[in-house]
Amino acid sequence: MKETKKRLGDRKDGTLLRDLDSMHFIVPLLYPNRCDNEAFISERIDLTKLEGYLARKNAGREDHPLKLFYVIVAAVGKACLLRPKMNRFIANKNMYQRNELTAAFVVKKEFSDSGAEALAKLRFQPEDTVDTVWEKIVGQITSTRSEKIDSSTESMDMFNKMPRFLSKFLVWIVTRLDIHGWVPSSLIETDPYYCSIVLTNLGSIKLHAGYHHLTNWGTNSLFIAVGERKKRPWYDEEGNVEMRDSIDLGITVDERIADGYYYSKTVRLVKKLLENPELLDAPLSQEVEY
Repeated sequence: MKETKKRLGDRKDGTLLRDLDSMHFIVPLLYPNRCDNEAFISERIDLTKLEGYLARKNAGREDHPLKLFYVIVAAVGKACLLRPKMNRFIANKNMYQRNELTAAFVVKKEFSDSGAEALAKLRFQPEDTVDTVWEKIVGQITSTRSEKIDSSTESMDMFNKMPRFLSKFLVWIVTRLDIHGWVPSSLIETDPYYCSIVLTNLGSIKLHAGYHHLTNWGTNSLFIAVGERKKRPWYDEEGNVEMRDSIDLGITVDERIADGYYYSKTVRLVKKLLENPELLDAPLSQEVEY
């Protein structure tokens, strides 16, 4: 992403927005907690075109095929790149434009009740396409599943092994650092709640999409739950019905970073990209009519 010279008030992960309108300036002062300012949006996606697109992309390829979830990650990344207010966050009652566009999701190392989890994190670049995003995700999943333990889990284990009074005190210190943007870069790197977008693929464990809360910890302002792929009825303008493969997205956003019209257009763009996936073959920075 574009680098800017750091000024007083900026953070290592974001640039202070100094030209906000009065409403977006005052709202974080009145409503400082992210969890108190969640807006939830549910959207259903028709997968008819996407099924053919995946078949064409995966023709003759048996190793690491392009999956529906990967396309969703690319589509959301493109939408947030083209709609930069979605890459904002509020911390310590100030609004910031994030320096990078990132996405995170949890990888289940083994599909069992006791299977460990690890974090996969992506950085989007303007020149990325669905193919480069695909490569990044495969690389992340391969590395996280091959590691015995990731650094974020190691940190939590360290706190867990301390005397309880000491771990509580250290967590209190870290939360103060979080508020002021002084958290170590190593923690920002491994914590999904410091990413632009957090996604959870609930469909992979046979669950419906639904609401997922944001957190006051970190800077994440956008959480997307991807539901189970199912056949559902679709009606045309004359009331005729047919069954189509579809998927539901549950989108939770910090309502303070933009307005309802901006969110509406962003969701419309995500829907356009997923129902016309060939648009993702172009660089993420290429504009789309919608």
